[in-house]
Amino acid sequence: MIKHFINFEWKQFFRSSYFQKGIAIKILLVFLVLYFGGLALMLGIGLYFILKEVLPTQDPIVIVNNFLIYWLLFDLVIRFFMQQLPVMNIKPLMIIPIKRNTIINYLLGKTALSFFNFIPIFIFLPFSIVLLSKGYPVLNVVCWFFATLFLSLSTNFINFLINKNNTVFYVLITVLALLIGLEFFNIFKISTPIGVAFNALYSNPFLVIIPLSLMIGLYFINFIFIKREFYLDDAISKKIKEVNATDLSWMDRFGSVATFLKNDVKLIWRNARPKQVMMMSFLFLFYGLIFFTNKTYNDSPAWLAFAAMFVTGGFLMTFGQLVPSWDSEYYKLLMSQNIPYKKYLESKWYLMVIGVTLSFILSTPYLYFGWKIYGMIAAGALFNIGLNSFITLFGGALNRVPIELNVKAKAFSNTNGFNPTQMLIALPKLGLPMLLFYLPYKFISFEAGLLVLGLSGVLGILFRNFFLNKIEKLYQKGKYKTIAAYNEK
Repeated sequence: MIKHFINFEWKQFFRSSYFQKGIAIKILLVFLVLYFGGLALMLGIGLYFILKEVLPTQDPIVIVNNFLIYWLLFDLVIRFFMQQLPVMNIKPLMIIPIKRNTIINYLLGKTALSFFNFIPIFIFLPFSIVLLSKGYPVLNVVCWFFATLFLSLSTNFINFLINKNNTVFYVLITVLALLIGLEFFNIFKISTPIGVAFNALYSNPFLVIIPLSLMIGLYFINFIFIKREFYLDDAISKKIKEVNATDLSWMDRFGSVATFLKNDVKLIWRNARPKQVMMMSFLFLFYGLIFFTNKTYNDSPAWLAFAAMFVTGGFLMTFGQLVPSWDSEYYKLLMSQNIPYKKYLESKWYLMVIGVTLSFILSTPYLYFGWKIYGMIAAGALFNIGLNSFITLFGGALNRVPIELNVKAKAFSNTNGFNPTQMLIALPKLGLPMLLFYLPYKFISFEAGLLVLGLSGVLGILFRNFFLNKIEKLYQKGKYKTIAAYNEK
């Protein structure tokens, strides 16, 4: 049966619109995987010698164990934002004699093939081989390596739970925030006993049973969680909800795009996923505190331009990057209406402009750090409105992954709206403003850098119609592929 599942997915991959979309992007992603895989391999080979040179009096394996907890936390964070969870269309399978357990085991087994699960192998396997070549006990090293592998797979299953259950997400975030706070204020250093525990894993090979049991336990928790909701009744049952009308007549001042704007505001107000994206975009306002309070970054103003993009661009980078996927559930109906496509795109642009403007107003307290910092934020806001908004809309033409707006209020279960293309589109959105600021700053002055950054945004606003016309043609060209892709969910 597993062979049939693999055959189904192979055909689905090559027959879907995703395969035809952005061959160049897929090739670039392969190179990125090879690049980061190569870096991890080089780190694993050289880790022992680097630690021996930097800290010659300490045992490298002890140092690695002391910092292993930070690696696992970093791994979990990266997985949460970047790892795409495996999905299957189970409705056709539920009317034929296939055991639920088989489908669930296959779904969970697919997570083991994620690139993120190979990173620890690329790092810790070469490191373990070097340890063996240096005369470390074979049994201890081999059991330690498998312990790290089991812990990495455990973070894989924890990430699965986080994305599928909001309760797990909020509990984990609360616990992590508490432990980080205790560590930061020197109340209780949780890293110390955890480092001792990881060293005990190496010193006592039989303790490998603990991470193995943890991995198996998390696997069965995921299994039970999926099986509990594995019923066709949940998918076809009708729900009755009370509809609350909201007066949005004040938006009529936007003219012909007002209808689309009202639709987007209602979408955000009534659905779980857009609401949580809104909350996430609000948190971007505090991103500047990481940079503006650090003297190191103040000595490198190009990084201040990087921070300024986030302070005012939170909504643009979270909600905006998923255009037009937000409308995937009724996109076919929308495209069948007698409305200009340009008006649809223009409404999305206005929505991002409103988001950036509100963020800029809310960023007024950054005046505390001085007019230069606030000037950087203002220039960043202009750049976000004038150029980043259009780059975001351009990226939307390549994003054909549908979004389920409200699945039992589990907004974080809708991770399928994310795809690696968005990461590639994010590069010019962050790198270009740094470049536009840095060159005038380097050769003229700080104020010249701000002026160039701000004026580039103003030029984008002046040529708004030019950009919208070009982007409209791109959307029109791929309209039917997008409709077909949204029908595949």
